[in-house]
Amino acid sequence: MKSDSVSIILSFRNEEDNLPELIRRLRLVADGRAEDFEFIFVNDCSTDRSREILMAARATDPRVRFLTTARRAGPSEGVLAGLAAASGDAMIYMDCDLQDPPELIPTLLEHWRSGCDVVHTRRIARHGEDPLRMWLTRRAYEAINWTSRGQMPIESGDFKLLSRRAAGHMLSLREHDPYIRGLAVWMGFNQVFVDYERQARHCGESKFSGIHRNAVKTMVAGVTSFSFLPVYVVFWAGLAGLALAPLLLLCGLVALGLGATVSGWLVAALAFFLWGSLMAAIGITGVYVARVYKDVRGRPRWLIAEAEGLEIVPDRAVMGAD
Repeated sequence: MKSDSVSIILSFRNEEDNLPELIRRLRLVADGRAEDFEFIFVNDCSTDRSREILMAARATDPRVRFLTTARRAGPSEGVLAGLAAASGDAMIYMDCDLQDPPELIPTLLEHWRSGCDVVHTRRIARHGEDPLRMWLTRRAYEAINWTSRGQMPIESGDFKLLSRRAAGHMLSLREHDPYIRGLAVWMGFNQVFVDYERQARHCGESKFSGIHRNAVKTMVAGVTSFSFLPVYVVFWAGLAGLALAPLLLLCGLVALGLGATVSGWLVAALAFFLWGSLMAAIGITGVYVARVYKDVRGRPRWLIAEAEGLEIVPDRAVMGAD
């Protein structure tokens, strides 16, 4: 009887200090279990010794496999590339910094065996984290949920299990700048949460601390992926401006009739109000147009330059495959 297979997908950049300990702990989890494991590392153009460490590990353990991107793709795109190359019946993706414990993998598999297609992990405590970053992260989650009616569970990050059919549907979604945390929830199917305490980084410093470009990009991707509320807000603001314009004009005429000389101020205020509303509308609409542009121009979300132990799988969304 064929054993179930499990793919562990780890998208990373410059994690040479963490890789040896991570691989050791992954092996301890996998050894002795009935499932067939593969450890798929997606190396996003690292500039340190990460590739050499993976090559050495693969020489002694063929379960260690890796892809190297041809250009920097990003964490989410790396996860998708790993999912596309994976052969497992269950697929688990997680970070390489050991803040998310590999020892939780058997618990995720138990829920999968009970019929769950998506198993989220939820952090009930976060050790060694930058307080400013944590505050900003929670505000970002709240902003996404407020605009999209609660699509995103708070404190559920990029440590999840997907069944093979859920992973297939994830890969079929033709989105650039994918917000995979939200997409994993949006897909539906049978979902469950597993709580755990997130540890401090094993080694090195976080690539993302405080206010950083990726955090802003992630929040924007989350809002624009699941909500049209900003567009509606601007629309109603525009209607309010149009309703206010006659009132301001009437006030200006009354002031002129009373001999005042404030009509120029009123005209200027109205002009600035309308100009500001127009610019805001153009800006917010532009965000959505940019997302549409990225989706329709047809560029692949990842390009693979090297594969060890895996076949190079192109971005099927670009090819139009399901």
